[in-house]
Amino acid sequence: MLRATLKSLLARKVRLVLSGLAVVLGVMFVAGSFVLTDTLSRSFDSIFSDAYSQTDVTVAGKPKVAVSEMEGEQVPANIPASAVTTVSGLPGVSARGVVAADGATLIGSNGKAVGSFGPPQLGESWLGENELTQLRDGVGPTADDEIAVNVGLATAGKVKVGDRVGVLTLDSKQRQFKIVGTFGYSGDRDSLGGVNEIAFTEPVAQRLMLGAPGVFSSIDVKATDGTSPEILKERVAAALGSDYNVRTGEEAAADDAQGLKDGLSFFNNILLGFAGIALFVGIFLIINTFSIVVAQRTKELALLRAVGAGRRQVIGSVLTEAVIVGTVASVIGVGAGIGVGALLAFLAGKFAGGLSLAGLGVPPVALIASFVVGLVVTIIAAVMPALRASRIPPIAAMQEVATPDRPLTRVTTIGGVVTAAAAALLGIGLYADGGLLLVAGGVLLAFVGVALLTPVLSRPVVGLLGRIFSWSVPGKLGRLNSGRNPRRTAITASALMVGIALVTGVGVVASSAKTSIAGAVDSIDAQLIIQGTQNGPRPPTFAPAVADQAKQVPGVRDVVGVASDLARVDGKQQFVTSVTDAAPIPAIYGSTAVAGDISTLGPDQVIVNEETAQDHNWSVGSVMTVQLTRGSEHRYTVSGIAPTDKSIGEIMLPAAAMQDFAQPALSLGFVRLDEGTPVASVQPQLEALVADNPLVSVIDQAAFTEQQTGMIDQVLVMIQILLALAILIAVLGIVNTLALSVMERTRELGLLRAIGLSRGATMRMITVEAVVISVFGALLGVVVGGGLGAAVVRALRDQGFTDLTLPWSTIVLYLGVAALVGCVAAILPSIRAARLNVLGAIAHE
Repeated sequence: MLRATLKSLLARKVRLVLSGLAVVLGVMFVAGSFVLTDTLSRSFDSIFSDAYSQTDVTVAGKPKVAVSEMEGEQVPANIPASAVTTVSGLPGVSARGVVAADGATLIGSNGKAVGSFGPPQLGESWLGENELTQLRDGVGPTADDEIAVNVGLATAGKVKVGDRVGVLTLDSKQRQFKIVGTFGYSGDRDSLGGVNEIAFTEPVAQRLMLGAPGVFSSIDVKATDGTSPEILKERVAAALGSDYNVRTGEEAAADDAQGLKDGLSFFNNILLGFAGIALFVGIFLIINTFSIVVAQRTKELALLRAVGAGRRQVIGSVLTEAVIVGTVASVIGVGAGIGVGALLAFLAGKFAGGLSLAGLGVPPVALIASFVVGLVVTIIAAVMPALRASRIPPIAAMQEVATPDRPLTRVTTIGGVVTAAAAALLGIGLYADGGLLLVAGGVLLAFVGVALLTPVLSRPVVGLLGRIFSWSVPGKLGRLNSGRNPRRTAITASALMVGIALVTGVGVVASSAKTSIAGAVDSIDAQLIIQGTQNGPRPPTFAPAVADQAKQVPGVRDVVGVASDLARVDGKQQFVTSVTDAAPIPAIYGSTAVAGDISTLGPDQVIVNEETAQDHNWSVGSVMTVQLTRGSEHRYTVSGIAPTDKSIGEIMLPAAAMQDFAQPALSLGFVRLDEGTPVASVQPQLEALVADNPLVSVIDQAAFTEQQTGMIDQVLVMIQILLALAILIAVLGIVNTLALSVMERTRELGLLRAIGLSRGATMRMITVEAVVISVFGALLGVVVGGGLGAAVVRALRDQGFTDLTLPWSTIVLYLGVAALVGCVAAILPSIRAARLNVLGAIAHE
């Protein structure tokens, strides 16, 4: 039986290779994501190990507000000089205060800010050379207007020793410095992990990066008497007390690396999610391939049954083929995945500014997950065809036809039940805060349910679509062929349906978000907006003084500057905003107080929106305790409650609170002009106020809307690119189905050719069949995706989604692309059909 199975497999190796490609692509995604994350994780370990190589113990202040890697940058409390003195006084200890904080941006030789999407932009105190840090040119800074930069930053900014350059720091003011030195790191490295570093003198670094003189961000401690780091850690911790985090160098390296790994894990899960989608689509392709192959082998399998093969042996034969296909595909997929992972790691290193990558490695989890996924998917997809093969009776060996298509009643009923269950899960997940897993499960069941319902829909819908091409004989034949086997057509179309449904659903959400944002911006009575262009992990900001200066510009009626930060409110983390002036907010936002007064904001008062007030059971007069990134806890009294859709953030603090934010500067400024004042007359004057900050610009409402929605377009394109893999697998499914169908209908095609159907007409017939199936699948995807997208938008109405917008142009494009996909998929099968030898085809059994 095994020998017969292997011969059967080799006889149909080309067709099975096509189905195996689906597994190859899915496994490639799985293996590639694990190789990528493993390579980057070990690279992070190496970077932080080097960074702390000269440190036995490090001391940092405990942060006032704990922030995860996904939420932003955690800012530790400043350490007073007295703490450095206390540690230095311990026996056998050498300690020095260190200043290092993110937020120092160099203005390059072209007048533009040197950005960094990923690694921080550190402003630090110059500590001199050591085994790790090495001057490459010049000297370290000694005067207040001198700096040294690492070679990576100097190269990116095209600056050199002797140049005078501008530097932006936390207060967003540009100051001029002279570059007196450039430095690198051991191993001829220009940076550590692509980090941009600007080294000031200690007093300047304290003032610009920490906001106060005589304070430090950490203490670097070394033992001078051979004491182990663990014992030294205990001594330092005992001397300083519980207000500080004391760690050994190894612990600090591991902790800092783990923070980046957590963010990397999130990215890895996204890649695995898209791999899962690709493999889910691949299941349809594999089911169809094995179903057609089993149908073509009816006589062969019946003969095996007739000579004594049992049902279990037949099932085992089909599943053995599946295991072989899955194993070979997984091996190829792992190899391709290693290459893809290496390429993505290389690109990530370049994107991060020259990250030094660790050697390429293949973690065991990559191999285990890849082979398990590849085999499981293939075997699951082959189970139904295997059971169908086992039901072939021995008498079928004397029949000319394959097993007849069964009634659709049962599969339609099951499809209805599954679809109803999917709707229930989606309802709970979207509308009852049931969680992401319920939503994902609902989407998966929705695809399965629609796929099971597709056979009963295929005949009428395919027949209707086929009438577009029925003006010729090949068109009529193609229409009839596409509807002759509803199950086969349904499975082929369902594969394309999944990919199209996902991109359509995401498109509906994205279009609705863009429309909602545009509506929200239009409702703001501010003709000009001051905002920065993001060029790194921190949002660009501008000094609060700019808002005050803008008020003095002729033609300006009102200005509101906005800053934001993550705070701890009554013990819970929550985003808060601070405004320069609350008085213009009702006019600019067109809002009326729900309760209290929202036009004034005293130093101990706070304004909250209606939804936040309800969630916390706050009312006018309620008192809350707020701990910001810096400073001490402060008690605020609710003075007003604003409408949720017409407020600046959930919790609005007075201007004085901004000084204790992680970035004590403004990220937004809304400018309302006097009635009849032309925008063009005021905009240049406002631009002059921020001319020293190349990251900040003054734009009108239209440009602001475009800027906000542009980020959505970028995310949408990324998702479409990743989902293109699933659509590619669906295209392979159409090619495979048509190719196997041509083989199955060899005699029929020979008879058609014999009675006068030309080669060109034969090719057109196959093409029509492919186009009808493709458009049918795309049409299903558009309907399902549109429904899912609309449900998500409806569920997010309280999150600012005020409008449901269908991307009609994109939907029409998808349908057009589906028709083109059908034409491309039909090329090889139609050529094969046209080249059939007429006499040989007629004699074919």
